[in-house]
Amino acid sequence: MKIKQVLSALERFAPLPLQESWDNAGLQVGLTEAEVSGALLCLDVNERMVDEAMAKGCNLIVSHHPLLFRGLKQITDANDVQRAVIKAIKHDIVVISMHTNMDHAQGGVNWKIAEHLGLKDTQFFARKTIDGIEAGSGVIGILPEPMAADDFVLLVKKQFDVECAMCNELLRRPIRRVAICGGAGDFLLDDAMREGADAFITGEMHYHQYFGYEQRIQICVIGHYQSEQYTSEIFRDIIQKECPEVKTYIAETNTNPIIYL
Repeated sequence: MKIKQVLSALERFAPLPLQESWDNAGLQVGLTEAEVSGALLCLDVNERMVDEAMAKGCNLIVSHHPLLFRGLKQITDANDVQRAVIKAIKHDIVVISMHTNMDHAQGGVNWKIAEHLGLKDTQFFARKTIDGIEAGSGVIGILPEPMAADDFVLLVKKQFDVECAMCNELLRRPIRRVAICGGAGDFLLDDAMREGADAFITGEMHYHQYFGYEQRIQICVIGHYQSEQYTSEIFRDIIQKECPEVKTYIAETNTNPIIYL
């Protein structure tokens, strides 16, 4: 199985036209004609992630966040991105990233979040059609049973191993309908309101956007890394289905740059 076949499988699931205009999803580093020795699946790529790929005998890294997000004017040891590029090339490791195309895809990042919360009847909101492909910036679904706001927040914290959730005033009505946008999703808060959501989960939100939603919707912000941490499971499932002979490993390296004290 060649690396280009894995790349094709990932892009069939989350076609590159689904990515935002500012994004840089797809092949990042390396040559795709090589046979796959193993695929390391992760959220971010840094030098330590390349080290883990080498230790596991993988010549392919599949990440959610692109390694090459902004153009490089030099490739030296000046920063972690450049060092990761040098190490990947030196050791013949290919890096592929599936970013906002995976955010927008059917069965993508937000669907995985909904799955971990046990939501039912999940569907897109903030829908769009790109090149004839149905997509959406967020998903919305129904909890199996209505929950009090405090119990809902505890459920979210447990399912995503979150030490601290940033919430607005606790809602004084049951929560049943939940809207989701992983990562930096605060731009969808009003769309979630229009969809009749009782709660909105995202990874990041600006301070001033918390104002004015008291008793209208329960905001629950859990951290960018935490909200997208299960994206590697999507990569694993795609590769195991489409390229079953390829060994896959979910990364053990934690790349979250934020610590909670």
